[in-house]
Amino acid sequence: MKSNIPESKIVEGHPRFSLLSAMKDDLINRAGALRSICSEIPPLLREAIDVVIDTPRTGRRDYEDLEKTEKTYIGTRVEILVRSYFRLPKGKLDLLLLGQDADVKFTTKNNWMIPREAVGKPCLLLAADEAEAKCYFGLFCADEEYLTAGANQDKKRQVSAEGFGHILWVFCKHPLQPNFWRTIAEASAEAVAVQRTGNDRVVTLFREVQGIPIAREVVEATARQKDFMRRIRADNGRGTRDRLAKEGILLLSGTYDATAIAALGLPPTGKSEFVSHAPDAAQFKVVPRRSIPDSFVLK
Repeated sequence: MKSNIPESKIVEGHPRFSLLSAMKDDLINRAGALRSICSEIPPLLREAIDVVIDTPRTGRRDYEDLEKTEKTYIGTRVEILVRSYFRLPKGKLDLLLLGQDADVKFTTKNNWMIPREAVGKPCLLLAADEAEAKCYFGLFCADEEYLTAGANQDKKRQVSAEGFGHILWVFCKHPLQPNFWRTIAEASAEAVAVQRTGNDRVVTLFREVQGIPIAREVVEATARQKDFMRRIRADNGRGTRDRLAKEGILLLSGTYDATAIAALGLPPTGKSEFVSHAPDAAQFKVVPRRSIPDSFVLK
């Protein structure tokens, strides 16, 4: 996204102030609070992108690796998720807000593409900046004077440099959780992706990525199985926990193994997170017995 976003000119006296501020208030009321929007919309954007990149299946880690049709689908998915989140009806455009047709536009670049049918209409502008781990959500009326003169082959235009000052921000430069697979070594992501079964992928994930809490959602996406939690447990010696134990690696749950995690000096692990670790002999002595599988082999 642009690094030099100007201060919003949407204040009292602006011709679009009444409409955009009323729309913002309505969205806040629907969500319950502004803080709810700020805490819940960024994960929604993260999920919309990551489910299409699908690193455990494809080995891809970057939005730019996607096909054009996949990028279009992400924009459609964001539209659907935003409409559902705010419980808004579909209109002639993407949704109806305060009885007015509005378009939902999403980008991972530094601008939005505004179609001809949205010119003069309110728009919900959302963006995810992967490089900076920031996200944006603003309200904008796509008036002619706020759009670029030039258009692409589809007759879509962008928000002009002047137009950026006429966005009423719901949030701007808000933290966006990075794609998990971009935070680990590329070789580790590839090692997971080449595995043929869900169990093998999860075992490889926790073997390759130790000492870092991994969210349940990442494990579920990696396993791609209906009962993935059964696999992450011992599962009569066939599950992830027992297989790792035979290699001298503990698989610990933020819910059930908080004491062991603290004793080993591992990072705080949430209740819906897991962390793996291969303890040495000295560390092994401080691990509560309940956290050690019978099959554990000290390396």
